Amino acid sequence: MLGNSLTFTNRMPELLAGLTGAEVVQHTRGGARLAEQLNPKTRLGAMTRKALTEEHWDYVVLQEMSHGPITTPERFFSSVRQLCEKIRANGAVPVLYATWAYRRDGAELADKGWTYEEMAKGLSDAYRQAARENHALLADVGSRFSALSQTRDLYEFDGVHPNEEGARVAAETIAAVIKQQEETKK
Repeated sequence: MLGNSLTFTNRMPELLAGLTGAEVVQHTRGGARLAEQLNPKTRLGAMTRKALTEEHWDYVVLQEMSHGPITTPERFFSSVRQLCEKIRANGAVPVLYATWAYRRDGAELADKGWTYEEMAKGLSDAYRQAARENHALLADVGSRFSALSQTRDLYEFDGVHPNEEGARVAAETIAAVIKQQEETKK
C-alpha cells in the first residue's frame, strides 16, 4: 500500500490483511503524495522503488493525498501513470484507493471553499479517469463513504481521517475489489 495517513489511520492495512488473508506492507507517511513514492531522493521513494523492483507483489494499492487529485491533477495523473507502469513491470496489479470528501459542513471543506458534493465529485471523477487510463482496478471507497456517511459517522474528529468504522469500510471496499479480481482469474 502506497499512501499516507488516509491509508494507515486506525490500522486499515491490518484490517485489509485480515479480510484478504494476505500480507499487507505499507509505504506511507502522513501527508505523502504519490509523487513522493516515485522520488528516489526521499526515504519513502527509495523504499518504494526498492520494493517495486526487488520484491514480488500481487497487488499494489495507490492512495493520493486527500485533495491532490483535485488541486494538482497533472501531478496526480502523472504519478499514477508512472507507478502503474512500475507495478505492472513487476507483475503486480495496480489498485487505486479512491478516497472521500471531507465531512459535510466541516471546517476542512470550508477552508477549501468547496461543498461536499464538489469535493466528492472531483475525487470520484479523477480516480475513475486515472483507473480507466491506466487499466487499474478501482476501489471506490469515496462513493461508499458518500453513501454511508448519511447514516453513519465514518470520520475522526478532524473531519478528514477515517474513524475505526471508516477504516473498516475502506478495508472492506479494497478487499472486495481484490477478491473479485481473484475470482475472475479462476
